[in-house]
This record gives sequence, C-alpha cells and structure tokens, in this order.
Amino acid sequence: MKFLDQAKIYIRSGNGGGGAVSFRREKYIEYGGPDGGDGGKGGDVWVEAVDGLNTLIDYRYQQHFKAETGVHGMGRNRHGANGEDAVLRVPVGTQVLSEDKEQLLADMDAAGKRIRLLKGGNGGFGNTHFKGPVNQAPKFANPGQDGEEQWIWLRLKLIADVGLVGLPNAGKSTFLAAASAAKPKIADYPFTTLQPNLGVVDLSSGERFVMADIPGLIEGASEGAGLGVRFLGHVERTAVLIHLVDATQDDVAGAWRTVKAELAAYGEGLEDKAEILALNKVDALDEETRAEKAAELAAAAGTTPRLVSGVSGEGVRALLREAWRQVRRQRGEVVEDEDEDEAEGAPSEGWAP
Repeated sequence: MKFLDQAKIYIRSGNGGGGAVSFRREKYIEYGGPDGGDGGKGGDVWVEAVDGLNTLIDYRYQQHFKAETGVHGMGRNRHGANGEDAVLRVPVGTQVLSEDKEQLLADMDAAGKRIRLLKGGNGGFGNTHFKGPVNQAPKFANPGQDGEEQWIWLRLKLIADVGLVGLPNAGKSTFLAAASAAKPKIADYPFTTLQPNLGVVDLSSGERFVMADIPGLIEGASEGAGLGVRFLGHVERTAVLIHLVDATQDDVAGAWRTVKAELAAYGEGLEDKAEILALNKVDALDEETRAEKAAELAAAAGTTPRLVSGVSGEGVRALLREAWRQVRRQRGEVVEDEDEDEAEGAPSEGWAP
C-alpha cells in the first residue's frame, strides 16, 4: 500500500430540509387547519480515528465529502428524516488543519476519538408551527438552513515513542530491523528509506514501545532539500530521539552538527527533545579508531556517545533499555536507575526483536 501522509479535501455538511405548507383536506372536517411538517436536519461531517490504518491514501482518490440534505417536511404533520452524516475515517495521529494550515481543527491522537467538523443545517418549520389564535391558517413555512463547507488538510503524524534521526546511510533502517520485527528496505546507498517505517520493540512481556525510522536529513533539509524534513512530523510526538552517526565517515562531529541544525530549523520542539547519541557501525572499526571517533563526537556534542552496531547487535540492547527509560519518564512513570550489567549487544535470555 502506498504511503501518503497529507491530503487536501473538501467537506460540506448537509442542508436542512424545508418545512411544508399543507392543510387538512378531509371529508366532514370543516376547518381542517394546517398540517405541514418540519424539515429534517442536514447531516454533519465527522472525523474519527480508527485502528488498522497507517496512511491517508484513501483521500488521494476521493477529495470531496458531502453529508446528505435533510428530507423536506410533508403534509399530515410528517417530519422529514435527518440527512446521513459524512464520517472521515483516518489513522490514529492524524491532524486536521485549516486550508491555510494555520489553525489546528482537530488532533486525532487516540483510537475511537470522534470530532464534529461541520454541523448540518437545521430543518425548516412547517406551517403547523406558526398556527395560532391570530393566524389560524398560515400559508408559509421556513426553508432549511444551508450547511457549512470548507477545504481542510489532513496531516498524518505517526504515533511512535522513539524516533530515529541521522544523515542518509547512517544505518537507521538496519538498526530498526535489528531492534524490532520491522523489515524496512535496506541498501548500501543513501536515501534507501523513502517513507517512514514503524517497528515495535519488545524488551520483555511488559516492556514494549514503538520506534519510527524516517528518511535521512541532509544540509538544507529545512528549506526543502532531500526528503527527511517532510517526514519530521512523524517524530514530533516521540518521547526521545535516537541520533545515529555513521562511525565510518570522516567527520562525525560535522554529521552531528548538520542534523542538529536541521532539527532546530524545523522547530516544533524537536531540538529540545531528549536525545540519545549513538555512534553506529562500530563493527567496521578497530578499537583505536573507535576511541578516536567517540572522543571527537563527545567533544562536539558534550556527551559520551554509545557505541552500537545494527549489523552485529553490539550495544543495541543497552541503547534500547535507555530509550525505554526515557519513554517511561515521559509518561510520568517512576523510573529507577538500572545497572547495565548485560554485555553490550547481547540480548537477554528470551528476548528477540
């Protein structure tokens, strides 16, 4: 299924049905009087977050959604039926924005959440409604109210606890595959990842979180270069970012600065989000080179990076443990410091991605 994370659509609620002008025409009833019924209410437009969806591709092929018009009132005091609602079913994490993208109309961040976007027009009153001692035979009724219409944007921000960021070919997809059961496309050239990937990390029966891998960032991404900046919204909701730096490149400090600058330029609080810095692909380096690269990166970032390898699994377990602690802190849970006495990269007994 093709991944689509934003779509522009037109929505319109239903018009209200008109009231009826009618009089009783029955034998032996000399003064029948008015009996026009009211019109039905127009349908509303709702948006609902549902499980089982992870793309907005359905809104690529249909862009107009209109609720039904209420049925007009009829004689013999028969009221018109209400128009059927239009329901937009979207993935969890979808945001509804105004046409200019300046106003957030709804944030569908939980399964089952349902919000009314447009209200249908009320039905008009039939002439029975206006009957009184002064005007006993009104010959008029109300038309139904018009519905509302609007162009909106749907923007999907995947729900993930941990996000992976880094330059292209930093090993993010390989790391995701090593840490979870996800099977992203992996190749030895930059920009292998063309769309976000999600993986569920199972540390134990009660320790589980969702990790998101987005396309790599390059210099100038915040101004539209490359692919990564378009997908940064998918890591806005995360509790922590895992920043992977390719240990085999010449300037590891420069790679770290490039990504940090693009996160700051993007905004939305990404530059202030908790970050775990990791030097990836260390299986390709000897001990001396590892120490040199780690020292260079630590001097630039002000924190000691973790040494990991998505290929060999070295350091992956410890890194995931730290990410899980950050997720629990963000959820407001009490987190005790744990001793990392397990060998780096060696999964505990019974654990597998």
